[in-house]
Amino acid sequence: MNLIIDVGNSFVKLAVFSQDELLLKEVVEQRLFMDIINAITKKYPAIENAIVSSVSKLDEGYKEILKQRFVLLEVNHKTKLPFKNCYKTPKTLGVDRVALISASVYNFPQTNVLVIDAGTCVTFDFVTTKKEYLGGAISPGIRMRYLALNHFTASLPLLDTELPENLIGHSTSSSIHSGVVNGLINEIDGVINTYKQKYLDLTVILTGGDAKFLSKQLKSSIFANSNFLLEGLNYILQYNSN
Repeated sequence: MNLIIDVGNSFVKLAVFSQDELLLKEVVEQRLFMDIINAITKKYPAIENAIVSSVSKLDEGYKEILKQRFVLLEVNHKTKLPFKNCYKTPKTLGVDRVALISASVYNFPQTNVLVIDAGTCVTFDFVTTKKEYLGGAISPGIRMRYLALNHFTASLPLLDTELPENLIGHSTSSSIHSGVVNGLINEIDGVINTYKQKYLDLTVILTGGDAKFLSKQLKSSIFANSNFLLEGLNYILQYNSN
């Protein structure tokens, strides 16, 4: 069994896999990290291997405890990967993007894949049929757009995310919702269409915290998978354990 730990900007995601089967998934604040680790270890004593992906830093004390309990792999630019990394600055490539590409080459071999991760940021990552990762793009996520409008202006309010009722906003609030949500939806559809013009055989994956919210609004044909990053980390762990 494998323990998967993804340390994000706001929360820690944990998962337990038996081979390719997802047995458990938890999302907690970092302050509750050891409580959930203890509970998982008690429920699944057969866990031997663990992998940590840290977008933000995981407390060093937690890492030492993990090393004592499991064979621990921490993903970084030196980790052996199941694809050819053509990124010009591999040291700066986020481990979350590495995991997503790993999941794509495992689930969709010999396919051009565009992975879109809609979270704090929206990332676009492209891998070819030959398992060559070429790169992609990074754009502000939904909440970041709402926050930016509020922070960088004198009078625009900070609103909760909401699907706009109309394209044309008839008030300041409805105009913000239209600009943020419709703007991002059209951005994603536009990027997908641009890729499709160059790569006719293209599979598109949408994942991340806002994937469910966005998926029904997109015109493009996509696969929505909220566990794609966790699956990618599990594959990296399996790839390095063989």
